[in-house]
Amino acid sequence: MNVAIDHRKGPRRRGDALYAAIFEATLDELTAVGYAELKMEHVATRARASKGSLYRRWSNRAELVADAVHHTLPGCCEAPDTGSTREDILGCLRGFANLLNGPSGEAVRGLMAETIRDPDLMEVVRTRFIEPGVNVFLNVLQRGAVRGEVRATALTNRIASVGPDLLRQYFLAHRSPIPDQVLLEIVDEVIVPLVRL
Repeated sequence: MNVAIDHRKGPRRRGDALYAAIFEATLDELTAVGYAELKMEHVATRARASKGSLYRRWSNRAELVADAVHHTLPGCCEAPDTGSTREDILGCLRGFANLLNGPSGEAVRGLMAETIRDPDLMEVVRTRFIEPGVNVFLNVLQRGAVRGEVRATALTNRIASVGPDLLRQYFLAHRSPIPDQVLLEIVDEVIVPLVRL
């Protein structure tokens, strides 16, 4: 006999515990059904939360997915400091690729598709995901310039965006996981020749 789980029974989660459950449920639901089929009520059921608790915080699935993906970012957005600009850039790209190859990847694909129809969402994606990624790479290039590995004229947002832009383009154009060989090619064939002294 199947018994429906009633989210209203048991201890009530609040704050960080509730957010964590909702974000995990969002990513799990994305993995199961994809962005196009994602429904707020299914996320609520999976998170054992009320639909109202979702709609009080997020007016639509794009906002919810953006927050769920953003919640996964802290570890992948830290720039490694190995003492080598090449290795630091490669480490950054691997961190982003690991995120995109995981459950958040489907969320990112869905968000990027939605930005075509929703310019406000594009602004959210730009300020919460794209610009912070560029800043990580700019930080790596600045450290490389201090070490004498990167020319000072390469310290621009445009150049810092090349790696993340190429990675994102590959990710959106290919349904398969991002192979490490692609990351090595981005670093060795594009970024290092572009920035070195």
